[in-house]
Amino acid sequence: MRGWIVLALVGLAAQLVDGSLGMAYGVTSTTLLVAAGTSPAVASASVHLAEIGTTLASGASHWRFGNVDWKIVGRLAVPGAVGAFLGATALSHLSTESAGPYVAGVLLALGVYVGVRFTTGSLVRRPGRVRSRFLVPVGLFGGFLDASGGGGWGPVATPALLGSGRVEPRKVVGSVDTSEFVVAVAASLGFLLGLGTAGLDLAVVSALLVGGVLAAPVAAWVVRYLPARVLGAAVGGIIVVTNARTLLRGLDVEATAGVVVYPVLLLLWVGAVVYAVRRHRREKAVGADAGWGPAEGGDEDPERELEAARS
Repeated sequence: MRGWIVLALVGLAAQLVDGSLGMAYGVTSTTLLVAAGTSPAVASASVHLAEIGTTLASGASHWRFGNVDWKIVGRLAVPGAVGAFLGATALSHLSTESAGPYVAGVLLALGVYVGVRFTTGSLVRRPGRVRSRFLVPVGLFGGFLDASGGGGWGPVATPALLGSGRVEPRKVVGSVDTSEFVVAVAASLGFLLGLGTAGLDLAVVSALLVGGVLAAPVAAWVVRYLPARVLGAAVGGIIVVTNARTLLRGLDVEATAGVVVYPVLLLLWVGAVVYAVRRHRREKAVGADAGWGPAEGGDEDPERELEAARS
């Protein structure tokens, strides 16, 4: 029973991060299961089965708070599902560990870009819409990486959409989390066809599911009021730190380089978040228009916007 509660708390914490920042549920949960001795394929399968419930709850919560752009969801979810099914099928038959350092390098670069852009750059939104020719490859790659690596949908889709500069951060997170339901279903089907039910522990799945479902409404509320600059700085830092760890391990230099790299990255991350908070306060004080609308850093009339979202 104690182990079940611990897993439920992990699912709760992972969903709080995932639902408010658009990533980390799969990475956090899969890492724990693999560390406990579960094979990568079974760990990823267990997490994706739990994600069917957590992403459904998360998507409903984000919709309730007006954080979802359904046009983006439709064009992102379908290629994401295709990629996830292929990734689950591949992982069921082979290991993708050798590709880890290369993927981590790409994601680390995306994290640096997002962190720098939202911490120091202009947040004035560029006119236009996110096109399918951009969303389709993002969905395919993100879905494949998510299923084959035990996580990756959020780290790929969230920074890609944030970096486009055409979507509000809260709607990026809400749309990515909502589309992940379709990705989780497709990945689970791929794992069930490739692995069957061998090795799956329903107690583990249920614990992660319960914790994630409880956290989903809270996370959807948090992202609605989190300033864009702070959100971008936090997301960028998470991507950089997480993938720097994967990269160092893949290159087998974590023991020597980690003692220097990790403290430096953490200091830079904390500094970026602090700077983002201060800059947001200065812009708010002088009435600067950051281009995302009042909902990104504290609504001028949250009750009115909530009523509009309901209708």
